[in-house]
Amino acid sequence: MPFTVPEPYCWDDSFMTFYDQVDNEHKGLFQIIFDVAINPICSETLKKCLDLMVAHFTYEQGVMIRANYHGFPAHKAAHDEFIGKLSRLTAPVNSDDVDFCKDWLVQHVKNFDFDYRGKL
Repeated sequence: MPFTVPEPYCWDDSFMTFYDQVDNEHKGLFQIIFDVAINPICSETLKKCLDLMVAHFTYEQGVMIRANYHGFPAHKAAHDEFIGKLSRLTAPVNSDDVDFCKDWLVQHVKNFDFDYRGKL
């Protein structure tokens, strides 16, 4: 189900998973995508975005594995596909790619991450 991308692009309580570390990391992911959007020519910001995504996905996947979460394979596949796309981007990042990243994170949190609420 598609969800609206917030404007301005920032995390709000509608994205809560109710896992403190995950929610705090999500706040950072929203912020770094916003930073790429306002400074698409900065390769350092783009690299930081990739690094933060990888770190978050690694943490989240570890929690899912420890909890024996049933949705892990599909969730990991979604992460891997996004990292593949993100790792191919170069500065300057065009607006279509920024919009894709914004939308992907919104849809992923609300359609994938919400599925594990209360299960980890």
